[in-house]
Amino acid sequence: MRTRDELSLVCPENDLPPAVWERANRGWRAFQLQGPVPFETVGVVARISGTLADAGVPVFVLSTWTTDYVLVKEESAARAVEALRERFTVSGGE
Repeated sequence: MRTRDELSLVCPENDLPPAVWERANRGWRAFQLQGPVPFETVGVVARISGTLADAGVPVFVLSTWTTDYVLVKEESAARAVEALRERFTVSGGE
């Protein structure tokens, strides 16, 4: 995402260009919503981000055409998994 003042680049840490390594905000864990999630579907991200907000977990949300990703800082990942498992099915590596 590029704005007049900044550029946000989201990629695996190993793919970071050396020139931005020092300035990069690293240490995120990504949760992918099983998709595809139809573009006109409403409330999915709100339910997930609300669940994490209730658990005190800050989020960074990315949406693509067919699915969404919720990123949390590594230090909040275990708390995020615990909160999400109370309301949703969570699969994959922790």
